[in-house]
Amino acid sequence: MWLPAADGYSLALQGDKLLCKNAKGKVLTSLPKELRDSEQAEALVALRDWLATHRGECLATAETWLLRSLPVPRGVLAAVWPDPAWRAALENAVVAPIAADGSPDLLAAGILRAAQADKGLGIVDLDGETRWLQSETVLIPHPILLPELADFRALLGELGLSQGLPQLFRETFVRPADLPADESSWDAYADAEFEELRHALAQCTKPGYRVSGGSAVCKVLENGQPIEARYWIGDGDPEWETQTGELVWVDAQANGLHLGEVGPVAWSEGLRMAAAIYAARHVEGEEDKNA
Repeated sequence: MWLPAADGYSLALQGDKLLCKNAKGKVLTSLPKELRDSEQAEALVALRDWLATHRGECLATAETWLLRSLPVPRGVLAAVWPDPAWRAALENAVVAPIAADGSPDLLAAGILRAAQADKGLGIVDLDGETRWLQSETVLIPHPILLPELADFRALLGELGLSQGLPQLFRETFVRPADLPADESSWDAYADAEFEELRHALAQCTKPGYRVSGGSAVCKVLENGQPIEARYWIGDGDPEWETQTGELVWVDAQANGLHLGEVGPVAWSEGLRMAAAIYAARHVEGEEDKNA
């Protein structure tokens, strides 16, 4: 939609780009100086910024559903589906129906392709068949919970589809079966050195991890119970050197959990967070190799 502006010009948004055409209908390569501060240009820039924020909020909400294993009403998905921002976040996500007893049927999961109030949720299953889910609520399962994760990844590729929500190709970590029963911390990502604390903090804020009391924090729901993974990165002056510590998990009352008590989602997401921060550590001699 083009908005009329001064001197016969018209302005419009195409994606994130502000376009301008002259009175003859020719689209210009740049915005004339006299239009940059016009009321129409400011309105379109404000709309562009709002749309960007909205897209981010939709994606963050969908990721929260995934991380906290929250049942999502089918009607909600149908209601938001026409919104391009919501659809970009949800389309091609794997969803599974939730039974009346509250348990998800992961073997009946499929790739979400459509959502209609009257017909339900249109999915493509692992057999390549299209069908409609009629369950009142569905789960967007964390990939660590999918028994056929590799098959879903292959199907997505075969169909030439991609996901806006980081689900199927999200980095996952499987909890070892032989964890010591009395251990309460994981030290594989300890002792990473950062020349300045602010460098470690930047690795937390970019993917959206909260920092509290010197630790990077990731919160999930495991079987309906809130669990936090906490990875020590240090505190004090942001310009001080710092060294990472252990990765621990706590319950809703901030009581530490033994490693054997940590569920698969909390384990995977805790290690995913720690591994990403650890990978950005200062390595002696690295500057010389990159010079």
